[in-house]
Amino acid sequence: MEIDKKIIKKLIDTLEDLKKSLKDKDIISKDDPVEEEIEISKAVVKSPIVGTAYLAPEPGAKPFVFVGKKIKKGDTIMIVEAMKTMNHVPSSMDGIVKKILVEDGQPVEYDQILIILE
Repeated sequence: MEIDKKIIKKLIDTLEDLKKSLKDKDIISKDDPVEEEIEISKAVVKSPIVGTAYLAPEPGAKPFVFVGKKIKKGDTIMIVEAMKTMNHVPSSMDGIVKKILVEDGQPVEYDQILIILE
């Protein structure tokens, strides 16, 4: 397989033009506060499966957790629905909810951080 040098040259020129148009602005913010919180706290609860996250047992009901709530290991923090099965997600440790990183009805991935604990 031979690479066409004209295509490579055009790609490089296009990238250089893009770089000039950004005028030294960062595309990715290095000051992401969520990443800092996670690094500081290290106490997080992650999704055990892929599915849709629900913060309450049913629509209109009181949510399982909220910011500032004290939870114990094993307490249900939310439900992740996968293939019409409602899976309760337990807390992996004791703590106080510092931040909830998902919204009700939001799709979640395996091992995605759902909440940060203090």
